[in-house]
Amino acid sequence: MRHLAVRERDGRYEAFLAEVPEPKPEAGEVLVRVAASGINRADLSQIAGKYPPPPGESPILGLEVSGRLASTAEPVCAILAGGGHAEAVAVPEGQIFPPPPTVGLVESAAIPEAFLTAFVNLRSEAALARGETVLIHAGASGVGLAAIGLARFLGARVAATTRTHGKIEALRLAGADLAIDTSAEDFAAAVEKAWGASPVDVVLDPVGAQTLEGDLRLLATGGRVVFLATMSGARAELDLHALMARRARLIGSTLRSRSRREKAGIVQAFREEVLPAFGAGGLRVSVDSIFAPEEAAAAFTRMRENRNVGKNLIDWTREK
Repeated sequence: MRHLAVRERDGRYEAFLAEVPEPKPEAGEVLVRVAASGINRADLSQIAGKYPPPPGESPILGLEVSGRLASTAEPVCAILAGGGHAEAVAVPEGQIFPPPPTVGLVESAAIPEAFLTAFVNLRSEAALARGETVLIHAGASGVGLAAIGLARFLGARVAATTRTHGKIEALRLAGADLAIDTSAEDFAAAVEKAWGASPVDVVLDPVGAQTLEGDLRLLATGGRVVFLATMSGARAELDLHALMARRARLIGSTLRSRSRREKAGIVQAFREEVLPAFGAGGLRVSVDSIFAPEEAAAAFTRMRENRNVGKNLIDWTREK
């Protein structure tokens, strides 16, 4: 089978299709013929040598796919620890779920990583309750747009940030009550101007060092900040007095390194609580661009340059 091999040379991505044997499912796994695979910033980190797959998982790039079971041709989506950017992938049975009937099979590849990340962090890590207020940084990313929609579905008021003015409308269309361009104004001041002092119960933060101070400033008593990544750096000064005064919690979270058993539990809860909302019109998939495998270098570049609004996908059912 073919899979994507990507390297960075002189600041540019080079992608090519390489041949490897088709994976053989082990006990508890199924083989999925891939229709499409989703691109994530974790792929960029792995290409840079900073985010290797967990031990025993495929070294091939790719954390999410849509496709069909090789045994029955049943359509499925899947969350992976690796191996997605390929024509076929072996997937733990507990990590598959059906695509929504209202979403095309290729476009469904935009669901697993974005929506499961948003779900586990809003629902499990942050214990978001109806009527609370959420602040979502990097709101125009795949995870950000999914989190905006999911937070609204769960009954929360939502503020979202972007550093690109042209993406403001996408935040509003996704359901954000307050959309903030951080290239033009301080996000904490903008939230306070709109909603008063200490209005935020939950923050989803993939930015890290640059936003920690503002996150704490906005937190209500008992507030929670969930860190998903460290795009602006991993080291920051922490005001412990502010943390204690708000009885706040800082939570670190990743999805890829969780055990297969834990992921299966997350997927099952997602199937029961969230998946029906796609068909009912409460949630929608945000796809920025769809590329043929031969165009993969452009797809990865588009993400690195922060030009995407929503997910970039590789469509394995077509060629350039």
